[in-house]
Amino acid sequence: MVQVSPFASELFPSSAAAFVFSIVFLLWPLSEIIGGGIIPLIRRGGVRTRRRDRGSVLLICIGIVVSLTVAFSFATAGIAMLPSWAFYPGIILMVAGIAFRQWAIAVLGRFFSMAVKVQKDQTVVDTGPYRYVRHPSYTGLLIIFVGLGLALQSWGAVLVLALIFAIVWGYRIHVEERALISQLGEAYLAYSRRTKRLIPYVL
Repeated sequence: MVQVSPFASELFPSSAAAFVFSIVFLLWPLSEIIGGGIIPLIRRGGVRTRRRDRGSVLLICIGIVVSLTVAFSFATAGIAMLPSWAFYPGIILMVAGIAFRQWAIAVLGRFFSMAVKVQKDQTVVDTGPYRYVRHPSYTGLLIIFVGLGLALQSWGAVLVLALIFAIVWGYRIHVEERALISQLGEAYLAYSRRTKRLIPYVL
């Protein structure tokens, strides 16, 4: 029998649902460490990079901490709640967001890094999800955030998470695109003209 804390039982429709949430929630940072950190570092080898982060990593760390704190606080306090069935599409979106983000990271390969960095031989990647959006790994994060709010069954959490994402990752995208334009020039500008940032044909 799955054992969960009374705290978890109050948040989710059942003990089994609480267990599923715990697994999916832990899968997220694990995928970031392995897929977003270790593997790209190995693939990059000794290639030198130039860091142009402008504090965006620190802002992202703060944004994630604030996002999770607010989302769980809303859920435990019962603020702006949704029906319990919202948990299920929320979990599906979280898994889909993790998978989509890792696909984007894998396609970018050794050019991916947690901080904004450019490599001397960096080129425009326009295959896989990059055919449709310029920052699909952030699209994956947005899907995870929306899924998290739904899984916690709070539309208030969804709105706050989306707002924090817009502020934090809006700045990150601004910094990243400036660095890429500086490094890749007209090739990246041409790519920008035919693609959207996060949502195909929309945003």
